[in-house]
Amino acid sequence: MAGPIHPRLLKRAEATRRFLVATVLVGIATAGLLIAQAWLIADWVTAAFDLGGFPTGWQAALALLALVFVGRGALAWLNSWLAHRSAASVKSTLRRDVLAARLATPVSATSSASLMRTVTQGLDALDGYFAKYLPQLGLAATVPLLVGGVILLTDWQSALIIAFTLPLIPVFMALIGWTTEKATRHSYSLADRLANHFGDLIAGLPTLQAFARARAQRRGVDLTEEQYRGATMKVLYISFLSAFALELLASLSVAIVAVTVGFRLVYGHVDFTTALFVLILAPEAFLPVRQVGVHFHDSADGIAAADAAFEVIDEARAHSGTLPAPDGALALEDVSFTYAGSAEPAVDGLSLRVEPGEVVALSGSSGGGKSTALALAMGFLAPDSGRVTVGGVSLADVDLASWRAEVAWVAQEPGLLNGTVGDNVALGHPSATPDDVARALADAGAEFGAGKHVGDDGEGLSAGERRRVALARALVRIRMGGARLLVLDEPTAGLDADTEARVIEAVRATGAGALIVSHRPAVLAAADRVVEVATCAG
Repeated sequence: MAGPIHPRLLKRAEATRRFLVATVLVGIATAGLLIAQAWLIADWVTAAFDLGGFPTGWQAALALLALVFVGRGALAWLNSWLAHRSAASVKSTLRRDVLAARLATPVSATSSASLMRTVTQGLDALDGYFAKYLPQLGLAATVPLLVGGVILLTDWQSALIIAFTLPLIPVFMALIGWTTEKATRHSYSLADRLANHFGDLIAGLPTLQAFARARAQRRGVDLTEEQYRGATMKVLYISFLSAFALELLASLSVAIVAVTVGFRLVYGHVDFTTALFVLILAPEAFLPVRQVGVHFHDSADGIAAADAAFEVIDEARAHSGTLPAPDGALALEDVSFTYAGSAEPAVDGLSLRVEPGEVVALSGSSGGGKSTALALAMGFLAPDSGRVTVGGVSLADVDLASWRAEVAWVAQEPGLLNGTVGDNVALGHPSATPDDVARALADAGAEFGAGKHVGDDGEGLSAGERRRVALARALVRIRMGGARLLVLDEPTAGLDADTEARVIEAVRATGAGALIVSHRPAVLAAADRVVEVATCAG
């Protein structure tokens, strides 16, 4: 976070700007009440000592003091209410932006476990930033100035001491803040690693159990948990140490003011009312600034999550194309792409062309960039160099919605909804009839009926069965919806030779072009052309 206010939160979230204005106004009102409170107490106590008892009108003074306390309580409640409303608005905005970015760029270096943690528990930590840190920052920007100004008018020597000692707190706070931010980022990255590790274990639990390796993973989880525990304890250690340092510095500063006022009071250089008034107000000048450092630790986790959210948002490159998708061939012209954080390109100088009705296969070793090439063809990713064209028009100038309406896509791990197999196949086109669904399932090599139940995320189906359902859905999309290009990522994995041949024939019979990633010899032999993708990363 560069500066006391996160610049991206200030720029992207309108609620943040409104909240900052509100905190400044609340700070001004709070400072006014603090000054009134100090004056009432100083004047009343002085009068009581002079008269040796309760002064005349003490009931009115007590009532005014009670009103001041009620006013300060009301302002604290208002600040808290505004903080939670603003936090809810900002979190909602960020979550929508993150999900929109992920939908625009589903092929991302950010794992699903990291994304889930960021948009749930991570962004919830922004409550500390809005409910504690920003309100205190508003008080720190207003209360010391107003209180210091009143002390300057009352006793310039005390104001001079405050003016020299008060800036020391932000200096120490900045030094401690840099250390805290570094430690918090490290802790957040370890928590992210733990979430990904746990997510991978859950996803692969059936395989681990089948090979009796589930218990062997416990040691890895324990080690990651221990690292995260150590990082969290380090953050807490820094937090307590910084709080102690700021409290000590503020206490010493107030003590200097108190000692000098006491000596001047003894020698008659200041009257009792002024001395008491200054002594009551002096701690209030230091308190808001000191509390900013304390509450900075409450905001650190939320800021780390916001930065992670902005990284996901930034991955989705802006697309401004508006032209309808033209007819013609799909072409990748010397395209290269490197994922964020990677030193090597995933695809480097790849060129290929898919004419209407032509079947083109992509072959190469694992990690060679084949799936990345498909993502570039779909418009999920934009190339760093080179270009992707449709009918001779750059995909950057084409409306991606119109282009994707022309494409049927089958991923390695296709998404399936809770329902029946028929329901999932019919997603290819809303007008698909039961006969259309049954035909598509038969052509895809499915040995189960449309009435078979499917749980969330394809539960109840094997990996091969999920691919058959996804392929059947793609065939429906072409036959009923008029899509003219199939993009298939390992569509025949897990199929026997006869079923594989039937699937290839069904793809060719659609008349659509097809861009297929496969290692299977039968698929490569049946393709019109095979493009070898060299390993560029990994």
